[in-house]
Amino acid sequence: MSTKREAMLALADGRFFRGRAFGAIGETVGEVVFNTAMTGYQEVLTDPSYKGQLVCMTYPEIGNVGINAEDAESRRVFVDGFIVKEYLERPSNWRSQMTLGKYLEEAGVVGIEGIDTRALVRHLRTHGAQEAVISSIDSDSAALVRKAKASPGLVGRDLVKEVTCQEPYDWDVGDWELASGFRRAKKETLRDAPLVVALDYGIKLNILRRLISTGFRVKVLPAASTAAQILAYNPDGIFLSNGPADPAALPYAHRAVAGVLGKKPIFGICLGHQILGLALGGKTYKLDFGHHGANHPVMDLRTRRVEITAQNHGFAVDSESLKGRAELSHLNLNDKTGEGLRGTGVPFFSVQYHPEASPGPHDSSYLFMRFKRLIEAFPRFGADALDRIVADEGAELR
Repeated sequence: MSTKREAMLALADGRFFRGRAFGAIGETVGEVVFNTAMTGYQEVLTDPSYKGQLVCMTYPEIGNVGINAEDAESRRVFVDGFIVKEYLERPSNWRSQMTLGKYLEEAGVVGIEGIDTRALVRHLRTHGAQEAVISSIDSDSAALVRKAKASPGLVGRDLVKEVTCQEPYDWDVGDWELASGFRRAKKETLRDAPLVVALDYGIKLNILRRLISTGFRVKVLPAASTAAQILAYNPDGIFLSNGPADPAALPYAHRAVAGVLGKKPIFGICLGHQILGLALGGKTYKLDFGHHGANHPVMDLRTRRVEITAQNHGFAVDSESLKGRAELSHLNLNDKTGEGLRGTGVPFFSVQYHPEASPGPHDSSYLFMRFKRLIEAFPRFGADALDRIVADEGAELR
């Protein structure tokens, strides 16, 4: 018989689940969503895009590989609560430095295990993502449901200001290798590399590592940076990162991106993709239960090639609102939502998914090289550079 403290998950629509506490003891509120990845729970926990959310892992056993410092995707844990079927207290992994439970405890993140995660996921798929409370200090289900109903939700909230960096900084660390760990770029290599300014809306570290490994010099700027501040660095390209919550709640970001459109090549991922759509005058909307996981099929509409992608977003760009201003480049094969944009006469492209996934599928990693080719071609071909790059990619596939 378990001696663990009891905990409860209560949803705003009145559904509740009883389980056992792990991680920090306390209470937390946020939007409950589910992630379909079989691996990468540390990446999930440290992804700033999950700020404001309680994450349920659909894979039943979580904690088996422990935690290590190298696998973090940001400076700290950003999920507001964690939900699993079975938490394994004894990890089996030579790289493990800490248990998952201890990691959550030190981060002050409340977790719950032992609930029927299949039932929870089916409920969310039917009724949509919604506000919820995890508590290991209050067992009154009715009171917890009231707290969930009182939660402000994600629509209209700017959570980017809570996850972005406060000052500009340089990044010089590349990909990880088994024998030597992370590779730091040599100063002489960076000196001659094209400069990319990365807007930090909640950027994952593996995005920065991939930019370095692709051959860029990287300067990271806070999310509130203006167009003038971005262009003051005279970058060769501009990168728009992932991040949390509602893209429509970031008018300062829309203005900044609108102010640099057409002046420099731009590559956007996830929230950066949505901000780009809004900067173009388009619209975004909230998905019923979002896309979270490492196994989502996406089709490139020009090549008809299907990529398996890692995703983490609860909002999407309304592709119809951008007709005549951008081309829909990728389509989600599960629900037919737009997954990518390509500029028409303007050098930009963006995707809703995460080509830097780590761990996760590498099908889309070529997009970082596309960005480099676009930057190299832009001085010569200007607005036509992207069309030439994409055409060359299609020829290579044939």
